[in-house]
Amino acid sequence: MVDMDAVKERLAHFALEAHDLYLNKSVPYVDGPPEPLHFYRQWIAPNKPCIIRNAFSHWPALSRWTPAYLREKVGSKVISVAVTPNGYADAIKDDRFVTPEERRMCFSSVLDIIQGKVKQRGVFYIQKQCSNLLEELPELTADMEAHIGWMSTAMGKSPDAVNFWLGEADAITSLHKDPYENIYCVISGQKDFILLPPTDRPFVPYGLYQPAVYRQKEDGDFEVVDQSDGEKLPWIPVDPLDPDLERYPSYARVQPLHCSVKAGEMLYLPSLWFHHVRQSHGCIAVNFWYDMDFDIKYNYFSLLDDITTITSQHRDDRQAALHRKTTREHQESPHNLNAD
Repeated sequence: MVDMDAVKERLAHFALEAHDLYLNKSVPYVDGPPEPLHFYRQWIAPNKPCIIRNAFSHWPALSRWTPAYLREKVGSKVISVAVTPNGYADAIKDDRFVTPEERRMCFSSVLDIIQGKVKQRGVFYIQKQCSNLLEELPELTADMEAHIGWMSTAMGKSPDAVNFWLGEADAITSLHKDPYENIYCVISGQKDFILLPPTDRPFVPYGLYQPAVYRQKEDGDFEVVDQSDGEKLPWIPVDPLDPDLERYPSYARVQPLHCSVKAGEMLYLPSLWFHHVRQSHGCIAVNFWYDMDFDIKYNYFSLLDDITTITSQHRDDRQAALHRKTTREHQESPHNLNAD
């Protein structure tokens, strides 16, 4: 019989060893556009993040993308906007995986809200992925490059998607991971990241949750509406800003990296890294998603994920059994038996 406690201890050692052997204590800086082969060897292959400065200072977007310019250029465009009551989209609330209400709005109307010209209940965030920059705002592509040349060379492919982000300070991206090599370029404002390497997976809790969606009612309040036909989805319930360590004690063993990416800087966020994102009010960013190579590195992570899931289930089953045993003993206690 497998000793699950020994397996969990080995997983914990595995995660700590990664921090000791090759992971940085903070996110390093790289100056200027890197040479593709060097970048691949130094950062992509070892799956390590970095912040790159002065790599897209030639983009007109850095100086042009003011609210006035965006109103003139794309103000009349109708785009997809995520609306939530609290700024948390794609996050766990009351044992539901809740996605935002997706609203179609004129770009200028979003700017009105962000600039405080119009008061609206809820938090608004242009965050639709699937290449929303190319699909919904192609007029802005002349102000930047269609791809990151050195990254495309390093990866041997073009990006799968180019996404545009603009939102309020309360808009927060919950902890998750993506199967992409991510180049995240901040045009204005600042993005604040909490990063966890894939090797910290043994400490990151997952659960299965009923999918639901926010919907704003006529009185302005938001309700959570279950998607009855949706299968339960795996997601991370812990909030890195305020982790419930009593409920998720293993999370206390993570070793997060915190970094701020400012205007004119880009973050290389490696595939499968867990990340949580905040931003300054009105921050504008563009990111490029390059599909990861599904090679042996992916196989290793999948194995780690599977083993962690099994050991977590074993722990949950053991805790449930202990709870049942305690409950039964309490019920059978002489103090709880009715006298004849």
